[in-house]
Formats: sequence, C-alpha cells, structure tokens
Amino acid sequence: MMAAFIPQSPFAVKLGIVAEELDADEVRLLLPWNPANTTIGDMVHGGAIAALADVTVMAAAWAGADVPDDLRGVTTSMTVHYLAPARATDLVGVGRVLRRGKTLVNCDVDVVTPDGTAVATAIATYKVG
Repeated sequence: MMAAFIPQSPFAVKLGIVAEELDADEVRLLLPWNPANTTIGDMVHGGAIAALADVTVMAAAWAGADVPDDLRGVTTSMTVHYLAPARATDLVGVGRVLRRGKTLVNCDVDVVTPDGTAVATAIATYKVG
C-alpha cells in the first residue's frame, strides 16, 4: 500500500522522497540531495530531515498493518534529535515499529547518510485506521 501511496503524495513528491524498502520489520526511504531542500549553503534543512522522518514513520506504521477500507492515519507525536549536519548528501530514513497497538503504533527512525553517518533520530506515535 505504501509503495503506491508515497509516489502519489504531493508533499513526498515535492521533497523527492522515494521508497527503497518496505518490509514489515524495517522500511527505508530515500530523500535525494536537492539544493532546494537546504537552509543555507549545502546544509539540508532540519524541516526536510523531520519530514523524511515523519514519512518514514508513516511507512513503518502501515508496513505491517491490516489496511482498512477507509484508509486514514496521522502522526500524533514525534520527537526529533539532530545529531550532525547533512551537507550535500542524500539521506535515508530507516524506520522500525517498536510496539503495535490496536490503533497506535510506536516507531523509531534513524536518518543517515548513504554511508551510514547518523544525522538524526526520531521517535513517534502514529494512529492507523
């Protein structure tokens, strides 16, 4: 379901976010380097990093969920910790489900460069259904 949704999401498309892996155990989304996503110089904007984390949370939450006829969902909370600047590089959001309740799904996300350098980490709760 996420493989079809992400390419049709106007915001994900605007940022260039694409799905690399959508397994129930782990999802990987790519935010390709784009100078339009910078804050100054070649530094990727923190909002773009947070947006990647948020879309990754959504993908992780739905990856192992039963898809209802009336698809609805929303991030109810998210905390992002920025660990290092990302300069002129693609970013990868790696998301996992920590706990899946009936409607609330707790997830964590690591945002890393392609070589594995940690840029940010997030923990979030997503409401499915």
